[in-house]
Amino acid sequence: MPVKDREELRAAIQRIDHKSYGMYKSLAGSYRFGDFILHIDHVQGDPFASPSRLRIEVPEGVHGFPKDAYGKRHRRIAAEDRILRVFHRNLGKSFSQGESGRGRDRMSGTSGSGKSGRISTCPTGQSVLERIAVHLTDQALEFRFELGFPARGRTILGQEMIDLVCRIIPDLAARSFFYRNWTGQDRERLKEALELADDQDWIRAELVRKGLLAFVADGARLPRESGVSDRPMKECVPFESPEGLRVEMDLPHRGRITGMGIPEGITVIVGGGYHGKSTLLKALEQGVYNHIAGDGREYVLTRDDAVKIRAEDGRSVKHSDISLFIRNLPNGQDTRDFSTENASGSTSQAANLVEAAEAGAGIFLLDEDTSATNFMIRDQVMAGLVSDDKEPITTLLKNIKGLSCGQGLSFVIVIGSSGDYLSVADLVLQMDRYRVYDVTRKAREVVRQAGIEGAWPETDAPIRGRTRNLNPAGKLPGGKDQGNENDYSRGRDHARGGDHRKGGEGRIKLKAAGTDTVMIDRESIDVRYLEQLSENGQTICLAYLMGEILKKTRQTIPIRQLIDSIYKQIEENGLISVIPRGYSCGHPVYVRKHELYACLNRYRKARIDL
Repeated sequence: MPVKDREELRAAIQRIDHKSYGMYKSLAGSYRFGDFILHIDHVQGDPFASPSRLRIEVPEGVHGFPKDAYGKRHRRIAAEDRILRVFHRNLGKSFSQGESGRGRDRMSGTSGSGKSGRISTCPTGQSVLERIAVHLTDQALEFRFELGFPARGRTILGQEMIDLVCRIIPDLAARSFFYRNWTGQDRERLKEALELADDQDWIRAELVRKGLLAFVADGARLPRESGVSDRPMKECVPFESPEGLRVEMDLPHRGRITGMGIPEGITVIVGGGYHGKSTLLKALEQGVYNHIAGDGREYVLTRDDAVKIRAEDGRSVKHSDISLFIRNLPNGQDTRDFSTENASGSTSQAANLVEAAEAGAGIFLLDEDTSATNFMIRDQVMAGLVSDDKEPITTLLKNIKGLSCGQGLSFVIVIGSSGDYLSVADLVLQMDRYRVYDVTRKAREVVRQAGIEGAWPETDAPIRGRTRNLNPAGKLPGGKDQGNENDYSRGRDHARGGDHRKGGEGRIKLKAAGTDTVMIDRESIDVRYLEQLSENGQTICLAYLMGEILKKTRQTIPIRQLIDSIYKQIEENGLISVIPRGYSCGHPVYVRKHELYACLNRYRKARIDL
């Protein structure tokens, strides 16, 4: 499609001024605005529909951002994050300073009907994650956003539209996407963000070299503002490492820092209620992501293969081998090949652990409060009443030494009442008023006095090496047209987000709701217990990656091979390479392969076979 110029866009809008809203469709295309191109990729059908999708493209030789800002993946993501934050700030300034009273209305979508005048893009949080809103390469900078094309009723407001696309948006682009126009402070913050990303990447590599599963820097602020806010608590106890666990890191930019290094093996976190046990575990959960400067957790880093495991009553399980934990069920079901549509707490937690190991997890994070008690422990009093041959559950406590020593898996477990875990721990940390102490030696003395030393020796506990396959027969039959919210397109229409058709049967709709639900057509996938999802955009990403799985599954294929191929594509070409141009339910944000495995495992219509 040829690129037109901005005056042609202005003239086209003037021609359709005060005409029916559907005439906006004629504006789809590309327009040159001097140093950048404005792409109108999708035009909404009416003022109340999802806003129109636009893209700004600035050539590499024009935007002026330093080449070393996007030469390495971790630096590119940090640079994209800063560009997005600068845009958000400039967007707020454009509509809060008195250049146009109507501008404030436009931003909130109240100038006209429905979403008229609303400019929006991917929100930012405390994490530095790959977001397709900004894509910076050695060819161009691309920025994706939404704009509610203005109307009153279903009548086009042409002058409002001209003001938006010919004045406000070019001004935002000039201030946000051209390095020459950045303030000295913005340039300095970009430099700091890139250096922080270098330091974080260095620490992650150092964790592997030192045999650590996580690092928590001295001075880190772990508590959050509230249960619904991810911002740091203003007044809190700064983290201080126990002396025996303190390690030094000589970072490329910041230099020497110190903090607690958690070694591989079995770590148990104990302490009274409300003393910070779960806060520390939550920081470790989210430590798989980098955080922005000032978050308090920018130097709290956990290896990427760490997965939070919990009980999940009612989830679907397909062909998982949970026999290490569950066997000899009264109904005779073979737990080496276990399937159910309504898992119990213990069977769901067993499946969660086994499936995470299949996905490549090497570190498991657990909290006693969200675990199935009978999966975690079975005390000797109960064993005296119900004999072992009558109990189908083999607890994690009995298997954990074998999983750690024999399989090389590591565990971090928050324990409040199951004292037997002290007998298998390599490290015991006690939280006391948000301060952490290494009480391993004291715990071993308590275990010795209780007479449970050596009660749970290492046993053979093999769970690695299981391969499950995804069968194409599990793909959805295309449903009838259910609207235009989220269509996953394939074939010749893929580039512009057309229908996803299979033999003319209709299209598959993809949708996400918060961090709780992924929807494929009418089928809901419950992901609310994937606790390492931190942003709504990650759930949106899961929806589209599930669409990518449907696209790629043409024959029976091992699940791990399939998902690895998707992430190889992301690694080489960026997240945008696996997101359809016609995305429409919000902005996808990078999600780890562990969460994609988990989402697929919870998809009840998937055909998973051995």
